[in-house]
Amino acid sequence: MAQVTFKGNPVTLVGSQVKVGDAAPDFTVVDNSMGAVSLANYQGMVKIVSAVPSLDTPVCDTETRRFNQEAAKLPGDVVVLTISADLPFAQKRWCGAAGIDKVVTLSDYRDRSFALAYGVLIDELKLLSRSIFVIDKQNVIRYIQHVPEVTQEPDYEAALRAARELA
Repeated sequence: MAQVTFKGNPVTLVGSQVKVGDAAPDFTVVDNSMGAVSLANYQGMVKIVSAVPSLDTPVCDTETRRFNQEAAKLPGDVVVLTISADLPFAQKRWCGAAGIDKVVTLSDYRDRSFALAYGVLIDELKLLSRSIFVIDKQNVIRYIQHVPEVTQEPDYEAALRAARELA
């Protein structure tokens, strides 16, 4: 299991721990229009999946804005998905206010399907731990970063490099 802290305090991650080389587990989340979305919606694409606790926090805001800028420079067969436990209404409002138009925001509020399938549910907070997964066109996990301290930013360049190599 990944060792993760939140504001310096150890937290417990719940769910199945995935590894590089594993088949990416399917999940069902909700888009900003309340529609169900699964991994199958992005079949044949390279997926950068950015799991964040809440878009309404400074680090998640910064991270999603950065991935939005980078997404514009990625090949057309690469999609950036940001998944949080925020309600779809809040995500839609935040995206509009932040000008997010390249990153797809998805909500895991309903049953934490993504969080449990990827082992990133913080038991104490019921939020997602800051993590990055790069999944290839055949739905195999090729890169993982569990950010050790949830309040810190991920290694953007490593994730982007992994995605570009798969495109």
